[in-house]
Amino acid sequence: MNWNKWIRQFHRWVAIAFTLTVIVTFIALAQENPVVWISYVPLFPLALLLITGLYLFALPYVLKWRGGARAAGEI
Repeated sequence: MNWNKWIRQFHRWVAIAFTLTVIVTFIALAQENPVVWISYVPLFPLALLLITGLYLFALPYVLKWRGGARAAGEI
């Protein structure tokens, strides 16, 4: 598996983790005595999604800028 496919797969798994942390946060904050710091838990997966998402967004443009023949073969 090459680097770009690994990043894409990592992005997908982090998206699942982010969704689960948001669901857990909603459930935890709906309790009678909620723990407020739990609302910060989804921020770490969200930051990872931002980094990997920006990479995946820019990837086709960078490959096209570097050379058109290489861009078609790697994506």
